[in-house]
Amino acid sequence: MNRFTLNRRNLLLGAGTSMIVPGALFAQTAGYPSRPVEVVVPASPGGGTDVLARLFADAARKHFPQPLTVINKPGASATIGMAEIANARPDGYKIGMVVSELAIMPHLGVGKITPADFRPIAGLNADPAGITVRADAPWKTLEEFLAAARTNPGGLRVGNSGPGSVFQFAGMAVENKTGVQFTHVPFQGAAPSVLALLGGHIDAISVSVAEASQQLLAGKLRCLGVMSDKRLKGFDTVPTLKERGMDIQISVWRGLAVPKGTPDEIVNILRTMAAKTAAEESFKTGMEKSNLGLVYQEADAFGAMIEKDSDDFKRLIKVMNFKL
Repeated sequence: MNRFTLNRRNLLLGAGTSMIVPGALFAQTAGYPSRPVEVVVPASPGGGTDVLARLFADAARKHFPQPLTVINKPGASATIGMAEIANARPDGYKIGMVVSELAIMPHLGVGKITPADFRPIAGLNADPAGITVRADAPWKTLEEFLAAARTNPGGLRVGNSGPGSVFQFAGMAVENKTGVQFTHVPFQGAAPSVLALLGGHIDAISVSVAEASQQLLAGKLRCLGVMSDKRLKGFDTVPTLKERGMDIQISVWRGLAVPKGTPDEIVNILRTMAAKTAAEESFKTGMEKSNLGLVYQEADAFGAMIEKDSDDFKRLIKVMNFKL
């Protein structure tokens, strides 16, 4: 059985218990937006979700008459921040990033938000998970790392972005395919897990390559394998797990959404802005420099993908009998 370092009761309390949206709220659409708009990021500063949001907010200045102000609300595997978005007044002045955990956490009984609590604006990004260690670690290949895990079941500490997060499932998928056992160590986002790895507090991380890209390129970390169907641009020497006999493909996705009661007029303004911003050269360049995968999806396609992932994770959680 996997061991975790976060108390489930604390997680549930941290996720919040209220999903009440005030009744009889009629957003004033005339002149929207007439003041700055908050973009809630359900993760810590410095991680992929945060970097994506700030790149988007900067590029959107050409296509939106008011500033987009990024507000970080990490915790409970992104549930705290996403709950704040879902519970916000549906007037277009608080929008936010929704992430893969939206398709996972409801099936684990964490929080009360579901995909139905949002109206999608656009999908912006997808990045595959990877297994990354320090550059001075004794394991030079994925095979060596797994051999060490087999020798010492539960002895290797693998960090992720939170209990029940897509990146914890990435680590668990490796366990399931290979029969090894890790000790999963959750953090409030991927960025803190990278710092913990650099500090020697854990042995590896199962977050995306993009989250650790700066430290990888600086030679401080080493990625042993990536969970995608092909090697990543800029990290061509890193093999896929599929090449190593483990057909595991797990990615985090991120995009913009608003509370479900947001009027069509505002939603359409935001969707138009998102499409223009995603096509902005400065945004594309920033994403490439940050090694974040630019995967733009219009609202309907993004919403359909979220629903499909939700169904898939629901089945996976049941099959694995996974509980926090």
